[in-house]
Amino acid sequence: MDGRLPVIRLHDLRHTHATLLLGGAVGGGGTGLCQRGGMAAETRSVLLSWTTALPVVALVVLAATWGRKPPLVLAVIVALVLAGAVLAAVHHAEVVAHRVGEPFGSLVLAVAVTIIEVALIVTLMVSGGPETATLARDTVFAAAMITCNGIVGLSLLLGARRYGLAVFNAEGSGAALATVATVATMSLVLPTFTTSRPGPQFSPSQLAFAAVASLVLYAAFVLTQTVRHRDFFLPVPAAGTVDSPEEHAERPTARAATASLLLLLVALVAVVGLAKVESPAIEAGVAALGFPQSFVGVVIALLVLLPETIAAARAALRNRLQISLNLALGSALASIGLTIPTIAIASIWLEGPLLLGLGPTQMVLLALTVVVGALTVVPGRATRLQGVVHLVLLAGFLFLAVNP
Repeated sequence: MDGRLPVIRLHDLRHTHATLLLGGAVGGGGTGLCQRGGMAAETRSVLLSWTTALPVVALVVLAATWGRKPPLVLAVIVALVLAGAVLAAVHHAEVVAHRVGEPFGSLVLAVAVTIIEVALIVTLMVSGGPETATLARDTVFAAAMITCNGIVGLSLLLGARRYGLAVFNAEGSGAALATVATVATMSLVLPTFTTSRPGPQFSPSQLAFAAVASLVLYAAFVLTQTVRHRDFFLPVPAAGTVDSPEEHAERPTARAATASLLLLLVALVAVVGLAKVESPAIEAGVAALGFPQSFVGVVIALLVLLPETIAAARAALRNRLQISLNLALGSALASIGLTIPTIAIASIWLEGPLLLGLGPTQMVLLALTVVVGALTVVPGRATRLQGVVHLVLLAGFLFLAVNP
């Protein structure tokens, strides 16, 4: 397994978790986890880690609040535990992905995050009734805007501010952006213009085609990124930059990976259950602020994409902009390409219509994002100006989400 895998999430997040999980193996003179002391340190670090405690705590909170309507203070506590469980779930997915390698590592990460996103969407749709018919669309569109403008803009701004110029591979970033634009258009724009069903929704056959097309495009992208053209997604070497030891961290042991797999399952169960408990409070909180119901999708997207945002910013500060773009565009593609097919299957059992078509304002923002994104990635380098442009686009999206 190469130490510099250009995967969507794995490569960058590895440095975040290496010290915590490998317990002294990183930079340990070459012996690392092969020695008994390293394994003991690893075991202690896992047992004492917050990522180990939070899934268990979340499960306890779920058992204590299931079937109840928690008061305000308890609802806030549940929300914090839910956010922590999401972070812990993504962390353990990263560990498992690092152990199994590519291309299966990317699939583990994408499936874990998709389960969280779909669980939040379906839970709120079941409890919210007809008013949540657009929740899937709102969440997926928010995820696309946050990744393609927020994460990309923040990474470019941080990288260019520290190193003067943000440098990356135009081939890989351009291919990723083209795939995101295609999947987003087929899943979110076309329903507005089809005539088989009234309103911005697909007919069953159209929805099935869009779901299959999304899966095919996602699979083709993963194959290209991890097998056929991995070099397109590797960071561009920067003069005078020395990789940190964390970039070459050894894979977690089978024991650590097994523990993370079990904790990942616990965290996912807790997230799904706590989303059910917290759904009335989320909707009530959005309504109390005077925001439209569609803003619930923005809240879900912000929660799910928090780990990717942190990882991308850290990569940019280490002059590894390609990793930041892999995280941003890969997350956007996974959010659309895996969530839409899963929601399409869930719609068989969900009551009411599934409205996926974007409105005029949203389509303008999406089109502008694609155009600006293309102009950003084609040269293979960017300045702080491009970062500011993307962040202003995100600010415009958030402002119009509150004041449509």
